[in-house]
Amino acid sequence: MARVRRPDPLGLKRALSDRLLPLMVAAVVFLAALALTGALAASQLAERWRGGAAAMLTVQVPQPAVKLASGRTRIDSVLDILHARREITDVKLMDDGRLGDLLRPWLGANVHSLALPLPAVVELMVAPGQTDALDDLDEQLAGVAPGTAVERYGTLVRRLTLLARSVQVTAAAALAVVMLVAVCVIAVATRSGLAVRREAIQVVHGLGATDGYIASRFAARATMLAVQGGVLGTLLALPVLVGFAWLVQPFSTDPKPDPVWAILLLLPFITAIIGWCTAQMTVRRWLRHLP
Repeated sequence: MARVRRPDPLGLKRALSDRLLPLMVAAVVFLAALALTGALAASQLAERWRGGAAAMLTVQVPQPAVKLASGRTRIDSVLDILHARREITDVKLMDDGRLGDLLRPWLGANVHSLALPLPAVVELMVAPGQTDALDDLDEQLAGVAPGTAVERYGTLVRRLTLLARSVQVTAAAALAVVMLVAVCVIAVATRSGLAVRREAIQVVHGLGATDGYIASRFAARATMLAVQGGVLGTLLALPVLVGFAWLVQPFSTDPKPDPVWAILLLLPFITAIIGWCTAQMTVRRWLRHLP
């Protein structure tokens, strides 16, 4: 059965190449996918830092086994206070094995054999929004066990959050630049096609073809090529993003699906919209200058 060819009075297949433009759009979409992933990942990372590390406190109790006048040890007295505070949701005394693992890089493998009085370390989880309510905890613990120190991670979390926000802004700016490059690539390709088929367009336009008809034909061709490039760029980005997701999976505790995958699938549709609008505006502006 013979293949039916669609009429191409403007010669758009020669005007807009089906090789160069899709490849250029694919490269742009690939970069856009990476920038988009970076922006979303930085945003989620900042949220996890604020909700996780910001709610953690560490209490160090020197000479934990020394008994007080009440007959209880220093660590027992500290634990009593911590369990009584409503702002604290979880109290966990670090065992000797884990403490030894943390100190091994500085004190060597035989940490517990050294003649050093190791402090007891207690890890705390604070209820959301209750960190400021524990401002008096240092004084309260020092009253029963002098020398007890409370380590907060608020400053570190603020710096990490600022770093994540900076990465997010940078990625968003890169995404905007990439989208602008996509517009420029399609616009340049369209103007090049117009220059190649200038005589044919003038003839058709002189025979009564409207600006809308000519612009729509160019826009349809540009949109098809942009979609091809968008699909190709998305497919090229998928292995990279899957590898990245696999690397960060151990650090993620959020069971909800990552929105980046849904947005990634929209990239071909976004390129279609960019292709259509850019070609329409480019052709109509060019036609206004025809004699």
